[in-house]
Amino acid sequence: MATPANHLIEVQGLVKKFGPEITALDHVNLTIDKGQVVVIVGPSGSGKSTLLRSLNLLEVPTEGSVIFEGVDITDKKINLDQHRQKMGMVFQHFNLFPHKTVLENMTLEEKVAQVFLFRCPSENALAAVQTYQPGGFMLFAKDFDGKTAEQIRTELESYQQASKIPMFLAVDEEGGTVVRVSRNANLAPKPFQSPQQVFQSGGVQAIVDDTVQKTQLLQSLGLNVNLAPVADVSTNPADFMYARTFGQGAAETADYVKNSVATYNQQRMACALKHFPGYGNNVDTHTGIAVDHRPYETFMESDFLPFAAGIEEGAPMVLVSHNIVNCMDSEHPASLSPEVHRVLREDLGFTGLILTDDLSMEAIPAYTGGENPCAAAINAGNDLLLSSDLQADYNALLAAVQDGTVTEERLDESVLRILAMKCCTQYQLERVVG
Repeated sequence: MATPANHLIEVQGLVKKFGPEITALDHVNLTIDKGQVVVIVGPSGSGKSTLLRSLNLLEVPTEGSVIFEGVDITDKKINLDQHRQKMGMVFQHFNLFPHKTVLENMTLEEKVAQVFLFRCPSENALAAVQTYQPGGFMLFAKDFDGKTAEQIRTELESYQQASKIPMFLAVDEEGGTVVRVSRNANLAPKPFQSPQQVFQSGGVQAIVDDTVQKTQLLQSLGLNVNLAPVADVSTNPADFMYARTFGQGAAETADYVKNSVATYNQQRMACALKHFPGYGNNVDTHTGIAVDHRPYETFMESDFLPFAAGIEEGAPMVLVSHNIVNCMDSEHPASLSPEVHRVLREDLGFTGLILTDDLSMEAIPAYTGGENPCAAAINAGNDLLLSSDLQADYNALLAAVQDGTVTEERLDESVLRILAMKCCTQYQLERVVG
């Protein structure tokens, strides 16, 4: 006989009535031990679904108690959302409370998780999906190296199947110096070339063809977001960002971005313009703080043009850099600056998702002194946070919402944008939601 310590769930005297005439559950007693598999069978209308829903308090019992891991979760003083994080339920059909909004159907923990694009964990990635239900994973070269296409497809599909809401599965396959997928000879005959090389080989049509090839490869693996094209303007080979850019002036770069975004949209693949508001000749923010001293007129006449072209063409995402741009905000990196985000929203008219560059890049801890940046990033106006520290960043943002540093209204604003994009039939995210 099992000891109480082995009990996972105990149901004691559970009663559920619907009105005065219908008793769905009549003093049910049940014990489920850790590791035990229990099957409940019976004819339609016998109370199977009501019992299962009562275990998670999706149906509130009329009488009785449900004890989960030694805690009576029917006690009104209990933090039910906290205990629900350990208890999942897979519905036969997509299941929402019809009298509630989409956001009201989500716990606070679920909403916090949606605003994160986590670096895919090296170990136990599937468990991370099951535990946190993140908005998405960002994948890097290590996640593809040495693997076959079938192995990758299987892994990514397992993440999607474990997620209640379809995940962003993102990569930055720019071509040239930044290739995460095509460097694996099992996946592509050769790495994608840089935009400069592609254009030199065949002009605009070569750019379009190259983008189609990228999207087809990424989509065949289960990826649905490419953090490209690079919209930064650079004509100086000495610039840190030059090799990743189109390598020509603002007008030419704008035309490249416009054609790239149009092709991504035609292929139903989400893309992201980067690195707003424009990198210029700044140094690498992976290694420290970078300050941009250029006047605002330079951005108006040059750097903004490719972003404006991409936005006009319907780019769904814009990634914001960690550069401190003095003419807009001399006190905060762009990714943490409300003013930079105001410019993007109001002056350039962008209505899609704004995401940060990786918050672990050295420019951020150097600026914050090691203080967690997630609350500041959300309050600045970002919708998605690119994070390399899953647990710490999730816990920090959750705590910030709970203590009021970030309002739930501000969080909801970003979650709605994220869910709207995930429901958008233009992009291949429809495993979706229904």
